[in-house]
Amino acid sequence: MLDIAQELDRWCARGRAFAVATVVGVGGSAPRQPGAALAVDAGGEAVGSVSGGCVEGAVYELCQESLRSGVSRVETFGYSDEDAFAVGLTCGGTIDILVTPVPADSPARAVLGRVLAASAAGSGIALVRPVDGPGVERDPESGPAPGPRPGTGDPPGAGPGREPSAPVPAVAATGALAVLPDGGWLGSLYGDPALDAEAAAEAAALLDLGRTGTVRVGWAGGAEPVAATGEPAPAECGELVTLFVECSVPPPRMLVFGAIDFAAALTRAGSFLGYRVTVCDARPVFATERRFPAADEVVVEWPHRYLDGQEVDGRTVICVLTHDAKFDIPLLERALRLPVGYVGAMGSRRTHEDRLDRLRAVGLTEAELARLHSPIGLDLGARTPEETAVSIVAEIVADRRGGSGVSLTGAHTPIHHEPDGRGPDAEATVPPVPGHRDGPAPAPAA
Repeated sequence: MLDIAQELDRWCARGRAFAVATVVGVGGSAPRQPGAALAVDAGGEAVGSVSGGCVEGAVYELCQESLRSGVSRVETFGYSDEDAFAVGLTCGGTIDILVTPVPADSPARAVLGRVLAASAAGSGIALVRPVDGPGVERDPESGPAPGPRPGTGDPPGAGPGREPSAPVPAVAATGALAVLPDGGWLGSLYGDPALDAEAAAEAAALLDLGRTGTVRVGWAGGAEPVAATGEPAPAECGELVTLFVECSVPPPRMLVFGAIDFAAALTRAGSFLGYRVTVCDARPVFATERRFPAADEVVVEWPHRYLDGQEVDGRTVICVLTHDAKFDIPLLERALRLPVGYVGAMGSRRTHEDRLDRLRAVGLTEAELARLHSPIGLDLGARTPEETAVSIVAEIVADRRGGSGVSLTGAHTPIHHEPDGRGPDAEATVPPVPGHRDGPAPAPAA
C-alpha cells in the first residue's frame, strides 16, 4: 500500500475508515508487482490500482465488503475469458490480493499512520502484515499463501539442537508491525513479542535491500498469540505464519552532468520515473534553478569533485552530457569504478572511441569500460532534447529490467521481467558507498 502512501496518510489524518487491497503475490505476466494497492474509503472514494484495470471493479467490491465485515481476506485472480463480463486478468497471469479493513477504531491505525507518514516523506520504513493465520480468511481456490523469499531458514524454536525461548509477557495485538531502519519496531502482530522480534529481524533485512516480499516466521513458545480482532490464535512452537513485508526506501538518484538543453529534458523524464535528480555543471551561468525547474538540486561544481563527495548505491544513475574531455575523463574515471546501476555518456561514436583511449590511459580496465553506455540511449532516431531524453530513460529502464530494447511486436520474450534492484521501485542491491573524498571507491567484484 506504500505506493499510495500520500493519499492514505491524508485519510488517516482525517480519521477516515477505509479498506486497502494489496498485491501480495504474482504469477506469470501480471500487470502490477507486489505492493501495488487500491484503497476504498467508507464514502466509496478510491485511490490506486492493483491490475491496471482488469479486476479493479471486483477488488473495489471486496474492499467495500471488508469494511462492512471487518475481516481481512486473501483472494486470487487469474486469467478468465469465459465471457465478455468475466472477472479476470486478460494478460494470462495471476495475482494474490490481501484486503485489509482499517476502521476508524482499528488498533492498527497508529502503526499504519507511522508507516504511511514516513513513506510519504520518503523515509525508510517497512510494514509487516499477516497473509494467513488467524484473522485472515482465504479463498479456498487460492491455494497456499505466497511463498517466502529463499533462505528464510528454520523458525525460532525449530530445528535440530534448538530449544524454544523462554515465555515472554503478551502485548496488545495490532495486526501489523512498523519496522524501522535500525531494527526497532512498533506494534505487535499477535501479541507475542518473540514472534514480533523474529518478524522485525526478517523485515529489517528486506528493508536493508529495499525489497518487498513475503517471509515466514514461527512462534517460539512465548506468549499465547491473539489476533488484533481479539480472536485466539493458538499455535504450537515452531508453527509458521506467512507475512507480507512492504518496504519504503528513499528515492534513487539520477546525477546529470552538463547543464545543457538535453539535460533539462532529461531531468523532467527522470523526475517522472521517480528519481531524485541532481544537475551538476562547473559553469554558474548555465547551472541555474531557473533553467532546470524539474531538478531537485542544481549544483555548481566540477563534476568529478561533486561525485567524490556523494553517497551512491546500486540504484544510482549517472548521465554524462558534457562531452568535453576536461570534464568527462576525470568524472568517468570515478563513475565507472563505483557500484552504481547505470553510467551513460553523450557523444558521437568518434568521441566515444577517443574517450575510451583516454580512460585506458588513466588506468581503467576493459571490464570497467564495458559498463559505459555510450553513445548514451537507445536507437530511436531521436533528434530533439525531449526525444533524446526518452531514448536515454528507455535505455535505463531496459538495463535495470533486463529488457532487450526491441519492439514487443513479434518478440517472443517476456513482457514483464523480474526487477533486479536498480529501479525506483526496487532494492539497492549494492550497499551504499559514502562520500569518498580521498579518491574513487574500489571497483565492484566481478
